[in-house]
Amino acid sequence: MDVGVFLDRDGTLNEEMGYINHIDRFVLLPGAAAAIRRINESGFKAVVITNQSGAARGYFPVEFIDQVHQKMNGLLREQGAFLDGVYTCTHGPAEKERSGSCDCRKPGIALMKQAADELNIDLKRSYVVGDRFKDIEMAHNAKSKSILVLTGYGKGEYEFLGPRSKVQPDYVAEDLCGAVDWILADAKS
Repeated sequence: MDVGVFLDRDGTLNEEMGYINHIDRFVLLPGAAAAIRRINESGFKAVVITNQSGAARGYFPVEFIDQVHQKMNGLLREQGAFLDGVYTCTHGPAEKERSGSCDCRKPGIALMKQAADELNIDLKRSYVVGDRFKDIEMAHNAKSKSILVLTGYGKGEYEFLGPRSKVQPDYVAEDLCGAVDWILADAKS
């Protein structure tokens, strides 16, 4: 089975802008494509897991999420990088509270399990990188290692939520490049 590097999207791969409601608002963070290319070269699977509740909230149509992901994949390809999969929860938090039926919204691990099944990934040998403690909780729930990046919401989350969080990241990195440095070194140890 393969090692997966599960990546949050907004604030980790691209600039955090609240809800991306226009294609021009999607901008890759500096170094993100190079970091993903290093994941590709390592033989690990690069997989995006993202909560996109803007569709459920009526901020944009659900089809728009696919347009954003097409742009993301195109920008990565231009720089010699690729994602092995992109998995999206389009439910809002109220849906989970109301019906209790959403297991795909982070910190739930349904999307990680789906990716693991489809891409032959061993979750226990895998990593999760994100800028929110929900990403860190998701990693903990999947028994994967976690890296909090200080891009996006990361600095604020680390400073204000971190001290009282039950779950702590295995590593804190300045950005995705730093996270990939740590992952590649950790995987060799």
